[in-house]
Amino acid sequence: MAKNQPRFSNNIHIKNRKASYEYEFLDKYEAGIVLKGTEIKAIREGKASVQEAYCYLKKGELFIKGMNISPYSNSSFQSHDMTRERKLLLKRKELEKIQSKTEEKGLTIVPTRLYINKRGYAKLEIAVSRGKKLHDKRDSIKKKDQDRELKRMRI
Repeated sequence: MAKNQPRFSNNIHIKNRKASYEYEFLDKYEAGIVLKGTEIKAIREGKASVQEAYCYLKKGELFIKGMNISPYSNSSFQSHDMTRERKLLLKRKELEKIQSKTEEKGLTIVPTRLYINKRGYAKLEIAVSRGKKLHDKRDSIKKKDQDRELKRMRI
């Protein structure tokens, strides 16, 4: 293998598009994921979804529930459970900071993006966020449309 080539292809970026529409992000964190068996191979194939997933704290640890990782296509008889609860890996200070923020009223932990980093590990970007009201959603749609129009005029 050549020195300049990356060891793993890191072009996997699975985004939660609905999250930016539904929530206002306050803080973002990068967390590792505890995976079993063929789950990392399925993620590298791009067979994962974080659309319906949510994060929660239990006994000082952070977990994600509802993240769907489809079975790996070349796996044998042993496959993984698609929507099992997975532990997220963060530093203790980050966990304490997240826990203190989520104790405030109206704040929640939302997964925003799943990707493979340069070292080949699956990482999950999570955000401490506040739910948007209907008028906030309208404002964000209006801002997106205005930005799109400005882009068209520049070209």
